[in-house]
Amino acid sequence: MMDIGTLTLNPTLDVACEVEQVIPMRKMRARNEHYDPGGGGINVARVFVRLGGNARCYYLSGGATGIALDGLLDLHQLVRSPIRIAGETRVSTAVHERSTGQEFRFVPGGPEVKEAEWRECLSKLGQARHDFLVASGSLPRGVPTNFYAQVAAIAAENGMRFVLDTSGEALAQGIAGGKVFLAKPSLGEFRALVGGDLPDDTAIAEAATDLVRSGKVEYLAVTMAERGALLASAGGSLRLPAITVQTKSAVGAGDSFLAAMVHALSSGKPVDEAFRFGLAAGAAAVLTPGTDLCRADDVKRLFNRLSS
Repeated sequence: MMDIGTLTLNPTLDVACEVEQVIPMRKMRARNEHYDPGGGGINVARVFVRLGGNARCYYLSGGATGIALDGLLDLHQLVRSPIRIAGETRVSTAVHERSTGQEFRFVPGGPEVKEAEWRECLSKLGQARHDFLVASGSLPRGVPTNFYAQVAAIAAENGMRFVLDTSGEALAQGIAGGKVFLAKPSLGEFRALVGGDLPDDTAIAEAATDLVRSGKVEYLAVTMAERGALLASAGGSLRLPAITVQTKSAVGAGDSFLAAMVHALSSGKPVDEAFRFGLAAGAAAVLTPGTDLCRADDVKRLFNRLSS
């Protein structure tokens, strides 16, 4: 059975609901409320398990909201290894406005993490044994920007392939430390990483291939929303257009892409096929409202469409 560990340092209790219209200074009666465990790594685990794999969630959990998050993970039948912190786990909200079809997303910064707490996280990861270790999401306040580089070193020592999906200085330092099997920045995150505008596909492909050939990362997948995605490896690059679907929510598309790609890789599929499977999952995620992420049947259907 395919087995991964996922790391979420700034998880969320995700709330999704609908209102007829968003009006300032008014009490708006919501309906179709939905509560899910969230944050990058947790979302990856949710999708990975839906696709038939096993996932253990390593995450920081604090306060009453942290207890609620623990309970939601149990409802989703996810194996969990929480690291307790003093701060409160954040609550994120997605509001769908029915009158316009627009979605409004409110994402707090999250708690401040003490040194003893993030060191305890590293200690717990030192005991982890998985095929892949996927670190996804932002770093909360108090966690050093080279944290993911430290996690990559632990993963390498324990024989786990390390997958990274983050942004800013956390991404830059995570890759600079090397030992990254796969990184998945968005186009905006990749532009910030390399410090260039990358005005066209050729520039994006060259920059991505150069980074792979530096030896810091084995594979690089750059997701570009409606423009599709690009995969770079030592042998060159593969660019695929987006799969056209009806958009209901943008929540979790990148996490779904990553989960499906890692799922295919852990099944022994070639990297180009895994990349296509990821693209199908990213498209499948926008078909589902709120924080529901992608559904396995949609992923397989869209993958078959892409492969035909």
